[in-house]
Amino acid sequence: MEAVGRTVVIGLGNEFRRDDGVGWAVAGLLRRRAEEGGLPPGVVVAQCDGDPGRLIELWENAGLAIVVDACFPPAAEPGRTHRWDDAAGGGPGTTGSARHSTHGLGFAEAVDLGRALGRSPRRLIVYAVEGADLSPGLGMTPAVACVVPRLLRRITADIERHGRAADDARCRKAGPPAGTRRTKVTARRPSA
Repeated sequence: MEAVGRTVVIGLGNEFRRDDGVGWAVAGLLRRRAEEGGLPPGVVVAQCDGDPGRLIELWENAGLAIVVDACFPPAAEPGRTHRWDDAAGGGPGTTGSARHSTHGLGFAEAVDLGRALGRSPRRLIVYAVEGADLSPGLGMTPAVACVVPRLLRRITADIERHGRAADDARCRKAGPPAGTRRTKVTARRPSA
């Protein structure tokens, strides 16, 4: 499949660490929706623990990659959601002491590594949900769980917009339909 149209949604995290499971929960619901025909054909939905190698493998050659993860900043407002779109520029975060990833190497490092290796998606959108509870256990806190339906709607809208853009790009690339000629038509007056 060509990169302009392929879409992958990746839920990051650990479902056994309470709010860190938000990415997995969203991916699980989207996977069910895809199986029921509620997403365009060919959309790949995956769950990942955040390993940079696995992330890069999942999003390589994608026209659009959407990543959902939890974040735990010092002054967290549980359930607050951040959206970053690389089409707007900048980066998804920083490395070092300012990093708030719960994974060994952070997501920002995976983005940098993918770019350095030429294995990045054409477009990357990241949803980061601020969490409160990273303790062992199943189930998200109510503040985080209540944002899941809204995330599903926003991600579905991103997928639909990308699909329309890919269709438009294919139509522009294809030109006029086969057998179509451009002709100049002039009107003549009948002779008297």
